[in-house]
Amino acid sequence: MKNLKYTILFLFGIAAISACKNEFLERPPVDSIVDAGFYKTDEQVLAGTALLYSKVWFDYNDKASFGLGDFRAGTAFSAYNYRDNVLFNTTGSSANNGSAWRAFFNVVGQSNLAIQNIKKYAGSEVSEEVKKMGIAEARFMRAVAYRFLTMNWGDVPIIENNLEILSDTTVSRNTTQSVWKFITSEMRDLSKDLPETPLREGRLTKWSAEAMLARFYLTRAGVEVSGGMRNQTLLDSAKYYADRVISQGNYALMNNYEDLFKYPYDNNSESLFSLQWVYAQNAWGAQNSTPAYLAYSSDIANGDGWGGDISATWWMLGLYDGIKQTETGMAGRTLDQRLKATYMLPGASYPEITQTIDGGEQSLIFPFLDSDRNFASIKKYITGKAKDVDGQAASQNYGNDTYMQRLAELYLIYAEAELGNQESTNDPKALAYFNAVHTRAGLPAYEEALTFDTIFKERIIEFAMEGMAWYDFVRLHYYDPEKAYSILNSQDRGIFAVAPDQFPNPTNWTFTKTSWSTTDRTVTANSGNFLLPIPAAELSQAPNLSKPAVDYYQQN
Repeated sequence: MKNLKYTILFLFGIAAISACKNEFLERPPVDSIVDAGFYKTDEQVLAGTALLYSKVWFDYNDKASFGLGDFRAGTAFSAYNYRDNVLFNTTGSSANNGSAWRAFFNVVGQSNLAIQNIKKYAGSEVSEEVKKMGIAEARFMRAVAYRFLTMNWGDVPIIENNLEILSDTTVSRNTTQSVWKFITSEMRDLSKDLPETPLREGRLTKWSAEAMLARFYLTRAGVEVSGGMRNQTLLDSAKYYADRVISQGNYALMNNYEDLFKYPYDNNSESLFSLQWVYAQNAWGAQNSTPAYLAYSSDIANGDGWGGDISATWWMLGLYDGIKQTETGMAGRTLDQRLKATYMLPGASYPEITQTIDGGEQSLIFPFLDSDRNFASIKKYITGKAKDVDGQAASQNYGNDTYMQRLAELYLIYAEAELGNQESTNDPKALAYFNAVHTRAGLPAYEEALTFDTIFKERIIEFAMEGMAWYDFVRLHYYDPEKAYSILNSQDRGIFAVAPDQFPNPTNWTFTKTSWSTTDRTVTANSGNFLLPIPAAELSQAPNLSKPAVDYYQQN
């Protein structure tokens, strides 16, 4: 079973990991693969960790990935749904809040169980290489889950053995600083147990871990500081690991940005870590359901397509070079190929997607509603009808993977880490790495000094609708909260209309704010609402979560 997707399908034929119960401290589900007779070969150990790449992440990927990662960040909005995230009013009862919390602790619990099972049950026929790799995969997943947990909720409890604590509701939260110390130490240690090339397609490598270390160090550099300055030693570590992955890893940027999201794009040369979804009947939770909620219409979907009110925000569209402010709104076009690959504007053509029209079908031309409110709908991760993907799609059932980290981020991490606490940098390597991403998008090389604002903008555009933007704001908030609030509070997230100069294949668009929509266009971000509140259901089960956090290393 060389392909991880086939392994996932195989596992569903014998046993499926069930979702954890609402209480995150509950013992991991007993219907996981725990039988002592199972971990007897290399293939069985690899199968035992396969679902850590998919099902355990399902409740996060389903809607919370974009609900928290993009709606809260302002890269997209929903006019009529998900309004708690759009308006920055996420509460302890918000659906995405609860599903994300449960998903991340599900990852933690199942990773812990995999580690314990491999240590306890792996037989003599299991190679030391595979045993180490299986444990390293689980530790990697747990560390990534804790990165999401602490960036969303701040102080959270570090759990390394769910079987020991069972339903112990006295477990305390641990400080954000100690969580970051824990996951950085874990990632650094486990990296040596992962191979340089994937043992099976879609599996983690040493470079996956080092890439995540670069991300961790860049973020952690701002965690224990104040006044807008970051820890230089940690910035240097971020730069070191980013450069290693770029120069020594077996990865390369895709030539065309749009190809990153065209079928079949899974496990391409740029993917360092992706969730491995499969299209299959009777395997709920192992498939990618997200396209069902993002596709603008059933005209391009498979009995779903419920994202008709989801759009790029006014603020997001204004970031693209070539779209300029006018007296009445915005207008223009951009050479940046990422706009067309991320959002759909009226008249844009997508030959890879089939569109149902009156009397038949055609290659997709995004429609123009000719009204005072329409949307720049989502394109990224939308792959079309079953016929567009060799039959690998059905309602809420898609097989395209979700990027969790790709190589482009490492180029921008290096540039930002080199900039560090300076106002600007002309460092040749930083500029070269920045331009590798910038020019790939069809833009001319950037020749001015790099600043934080330049790099931050590039990250927002490059990774829009990949669930990443919110975590860039959290990273900024660690060391310069006022700047994070300023950007968020200046965004326009209201309804607008987009008019093409011709239809189809326009050369220019005009953007006009909807005149009757004058409220709920902006948000108020401050120290009181920046972190997510712990879900109400969890607080009722574990009241210690409301008590002051303790340093993880001092309590052990």
